[in-house]
Amino acid sequence: MSGIDGLPPLREVIAEHGLRAKKALGQNFLLDLNLTARIARIPGDLSGMDVIEVGPGPGGLTRGLLAEGARKVLAIEKDSRCLPALAQISEAYPNRLEVIEGDALEIDPLAHLTPPIAICANLPYNVGTELLIRWLTPKDWPPFWSSLTLMFQKEVAQRITAAPGDKAYGRLAVLAQWRAEAHIALTLPPEAFSPPPKVHSAVVHLTALPEPRFPADAKILERVVAAGFNQRRKMLRAALKGLTPDIEDRLIAAGIKPTERAEQVPLEAFCALARQFEKA
Repeated sequence: MSGIDGLPPLREVIAEHGLRAKKALGQNFLLDLNLTARIARIPGDLSGMDVIEVGPGPGGLTRGLLAEGARKVLAIEKDSRCLPALAQISEAYPNRLEVIEGDALEIDPLAHLTPPIAICANLPYNVGTELLIRWLTPKDWPPFWSSLTLMFQKEVAQRITAAPGDKAYGRLAVLAQWRAEAHIALTLPPEAFSPPPKVHSAVVHLTALPEPRFPADAKILERVVAAGFNQRRKMLRAALKGLTPDIEDRLIAAGIKPTERAEQVPLEAFCALARQFEKA
């Protein structure tokens, strides 16, 4: 990659700017520019896309996205130490990289972007799941993004893509798969990062569906699913009894056995149950 954009290898960038990863910021830097280029290719053709990147750090993935032809990259970085390194990348790709210093949980990026928009990021571990849930639960659907390509701990990635009956199947899988196609595109060992985390990581690619797979009110579905999985060892008739006294009748009407547990219930059945609540 340094041969493509004329910029130095990431180890040199990190040394030059003193960018020791901070645990408090959930930082684990990817140093292999061939690997960041592979991740940048997962969303497909970026030539007509604006891309949001959260937590670019020294800019390895940023460089991959720009080299792969992203129309524009909006990089949101909380760590001011990384800004000089990102400024060097901006100089190498004039008018195609905009950097905003701040917390991605507090920034509305849409004023800076033109659709279509993709999100591609090696997310800081401490905010990754919260950001994903926000992106999956906007007020209106379809969302502003067309795809999400996101790095998580492997365990979180498995929770997003799990099927009913899997140990990892839960609220995250239902929320993700109701409105998006989701699959694990790449798995990475700890030694791919600096510093190496204690767990394997994985890149999940999600493509927004034009509309949810099955009809349901989003808020009702979220409430039913959260209640079911909050007490996942209990039968649903017990786990959901706090929502309504006639829960057994509603479960049966939705085609769900009251003695089943949440991890056994497919997405379509959860949506049917949400519609039973909506009727009432």
